[in-house]
Amino acid sequence: MGRNFKIAIVGTTGLVGRTFIKVLEERNFPVSNITFFASKNSAGKEIKFNGQNFIVEELKEETVKNYDFALFSAGGAISKQYAPIFAQKKTIVIDNSSAWRMDENVPLVVPEVNPEDLSWHNNIIANPNCSTIQLIVALKPISDNFGLNKVIVSTYQSISGAGQKGLDKYHKEMLGQDVGDKHKIFSNAFFHPVSAEQQDWTVEEIKMINETRKMLHNPNLPISVTCVRLPFEVGHSETVYIETEKDFQKSDLIEKLNTQENLIIIDDLHKDDYPTPAMTQDKDEVFVGRIRKELSINNAFWMWVVANNIRKGAATNAIQIAEKMIEMNLIN
Repeated sequence: MGRNFKIAIVGTTGLVGRTFIKVLEERNFPVSNITFFASKNSAGKEIKFNGQNFIVEELKEETVKNYDFALFSAGGAISKQYAPIFAQKKTIVIDNSSAWRMDENVPLVVPEVNPEDLSWHNNIIANPNCSTIQLIVALKPISDNFGLNKVIVSTYQSISGAGQKGLDKYHKEMLGQDVGDKHKIFSNAFFHPVSAEQQDWTVEEIKMINETRKMLHNPNLPISVTCVRLPFEVGHSETVYIETEKDFQKSDLIEKLNTQENLIIIDDLHKDDYPTPAMTQDKDEVFVGRIRKELSINNAFWMWVVANNIRKGAATNAIQIAEKMIEMNLIN
């Protein structure tokens, strides 16, 4: 990659923040120096990175300096307040919250799908929703080669998508503790909060619809989504139904999916070979299986899409954005 880069992590002690650290180390990202920010409650904690100990700093306007990249995972309110402050100092903010995703002046990017959108950033880049990321990695080669007439998705999302707080509630319920929520997490299925934008839909469902359309540059794409939270710790799964403009066979679909970077097909039901959320532990790829032609409609297929929601669905995708920007010479 040439030179090393100055990095800031905002939201260091959260689930995604800790995964930022792990993924940076694993991928040998070229870091010259790194600063760890968190809330006042977490300031002063010790963090280890590449064998060295660092002290977490409280995020305050006066402590913000110039960095090459700032990786944000501290919630939408913090992103709205602090991302512009970092951006004004010529730092490229890659934000994991939903705060900037639908801003028309902010690129929303999955590097395997729409890296060209990185070229018009204004020092803030949005990381998509975890469920959208894995969906669109699988949809992109289909859209490019066969055209999309309709997409219907149902998700089966792990509780880690709700962050460390969700995991903590899940673990307490496993021990028999009542956490006071209306719907239990343990041994249950439940929905995300309702959307203010569309009252009969949840926030997660509207995110997936809008983000998919934005990244595919297809604002009128017919897409419908149902999002469900399930009681396991990591990995999101999706059933995906597609209707296409062009006719094709299963072999054609597999051929095109195999051209997609960081997508792995595991598809032999007779041998019980198919992706599961458990197999995504410490994995950054998107896995596709259960590829089958719809029995009643032409030009229609089903597939099963699985990925690690904390890694590819959040931390890894953000770091891949930084790597892609370096590769495209978009860093001064």
